[in-house]
Amino acid sequence: MKELSVTGESPDESKQVQSSTGPTQAPPETEEASEAEAPSETEEPSGQKAAQAPQAPSAPKAKAKAGASPAWAAAPRPSTADDARAGDARAGDGIPADPRRSLSAGTTARKPASDGAKAPAESESRESESRQTPRWAAGGTDSAAEATAVLPALGAAADAGADTARTPTTEEKRPAPAAAPSGDGPRPAAKEPDRQAAVKPAQAPPPVREAAPVPPVAPPRPPAAGSSGPKAAERPTGVPRPVITARPGTAPGTPPGPGQPEQRPGPPIDLLAQLTNTPAPPRTPARAVARRFKIWGPLTGVLAVGVVTAQMMRPLPQPTLTLEGSASYTFQGGFSVPWPDHGQSAAKVVGAGSLGTSGEQKPVPTASVAKVMTAYVILKGHPLKKGESGEQITLDAQAEADSAKKDESRVPLKAGQRFTQEQMLQMLMIPSGNNVARQLARWDAGSEDAFAEKMNKVARELGMKDTVYTDPSGFLESTRSTAADQLKLAEAVMQNDVFRQVVRMPSATIPGLEKPIYNNNALLTTQPGTAGIKTGSTTPAGGALMWAAYRTVDGKDQLILGVTMDQRSPGGDSNAHLKRALDNTQKVIAGIRDGLVSATVVKKGQVVGYVDDGLDGRTPLVATADLKSAGWPGLKPTFTLADGGRAVPHEAKAGTEVGVLTVGDGPGAAKVPVALQKDLSEPGFGSKLVRLG
Repeated sequence: MKELSVTGESPDESKQVQSSTGPTQAPPETEEASEAEAPSETEEPSGQKAAQAPQAPSAPKAKAKAGASPAWAAAPRPSTADDARAGDARAGDGIPADPRRSLSAGTTARKPASDGAKAPAESESRESESRQTPRWAAGGTDSAAEATAVLPALGAAADAGADTARTPTTEEKRPAPAAAPSGDGPRPAAKEPDRQAAVKPAQAPPPVREAAPVPPVAPPRPPAAGSSGPKAAERPTGVPRPVITARPGTAPGTPPGPGQPEQRPGPPIDLLAQLTNTPAPPRTPARAVARRFKIWGPLTGVLAVGVVTAQMMRPLPQPTLTLEGSASYTFQGGFSVPWPDHGQSAAKVVGAGSLGTSGEQKPVPTASVAKVMTAYVILKGHPLKKGESGEQITLDAQAEADSAKKDESRVPLKAGQRFTQEQMLQMLMIPSGNNVARQLARWDAGSEDAFAEKMNKVARELGMKDTVYTDPSGFLESTRSTAADQLKLAEAVMQNDVFRQVVRMPSATIPGLEKPIYNNNALLTTQPGTAGIKTGSTTPAGGALMWAAYRTVDGKDQLILGVTMDQRSPGGDSNAHLKRALDNTQKVIAGIRDGLVSATVVKKGQVVGYVDDGLDGRTPLVATADLKSAGWPGLKPTFTLADGGRAVPHEAKAGTEVGVLTVGDGPGAAKVPVALQKDLSEPGFGSKLVRLG
């Protein structure tokens, strides 16, 4: 059977409450008996007895406070380790402990000891015990249900004690003896009859009222380092383990004391839950995905904004003009060039295209055709405009000595004579004077070998890969080339107005010479439209001719160029070889002239290409007019689309001319402007965003 004890504001109001399962027992002792009782010296240290000897309150004061609420309910205060130790010591001396403490700690109320009276100061100790923290609130081992059942009874008993009027007995009216002297000396023992007279009969328990709410009490502090501290009793079955939290005023990471479980830091989300008093949500795949989205979502958004901004700020690529695949044309009919049956030849219509070649294109001696490169190098180093005569050139003694060589073509010259640059070119190209070529080389480069190096350099610039020059006149057999290479030179040199004027002259009269000079190219007088260029003949080279002719098509002169080399007449000399070259070339010129025709290769409004903005945007281009071109049956001319020297805009209105369409190649090619079929717009947002590179 459990005995319950209630401690009020003063010792006079102490009452005993009988439990519902057993009879009521008499109180263990009266206040006077407890004051007269002296504890054993061996049971409690003297220092603690001196601290527990305050003045006992008087009876009227106790009555005045009888109707007030218990002190533990009105002004709770946190318990301390000293209170806990004092309560345990009193329990050991026979002093009844706080029923709340005894019940919550899982122990039964002890019966009062009979070996001595208690000091009056123990009433204050009981009052401090009433403020002690129940052990069930600090994590004790008693059942929570038991504590819940006791608390209402405690509240009812306190109220009943305050409402019931009782006349104090004779012993109660007796004045309290003086406080025991301090020190370790023994106190006078109380008489046994007085203790028995203080025992009152048990009273009927008052009606049970609804208990007032118990205020929260701070948990007890852990024992000091080095002390074992009280050991908790076994936890009953069904009682959950209390949540261990850090004491107020201590850091979460404070090491636990003896007997307490070790606290280890949990995951960050658990620590956050403890700080916010919110339990951590269960970990599920969906929550993991959401958490990753919360972490990486903002970072991805910032990165996306940066990429979009960079793509929008990048400069746009320069638009280009692209030719439409359907822009082509083929001249109708059939045609073939009457090429020579031996040697090698090549021809083209400047501006329309190549007529092809005949024979094996292998390097052969060029003879006097090499003088074309000599004239080209002189005009490059000393340019002349139409109508200009150029610099004065004084002849040296070597020029006069070379005039006496009867096995070469030459012009009679004397040392010290002065001729203009134009006159020297006429003596070079019309009668083909070898001594004049050597004189020009020495005048320009200082020596014939140095000039030959310049000739080879220009040949490489023109793409004449199979050509080697070893002398400025071509008299040496080591100067070699092909018809195809010489055709490249012919196209380049015929762009010079002074050169074209000189080579088409059948003859010329030059002051300082004894007689006029005559051109060896008989086609200039026998073949209509022939315009030069240079003949050549030696025994190693045979007969050779670089030629030019014109054909007027649709009111426009078309320049035809060609080269015939390695033409030989059986059993003939160099003159016979040259005649064979002239005869075969005349057939070629006549056949090409007859085959040239004109046709409309592009019509107005025809889509010939488009503007590519560099980001997959295309705007169509159309021809602004009909375009005619010269050609021959079977010719498929080359189409080229260019900007005409103007930058293509990023934006423009429909009809704006942005380029030029060229049909053919070279200076005589046919051309027509092209314009936008519709408005040209800058690339859109999507095109700018997804562009690469």
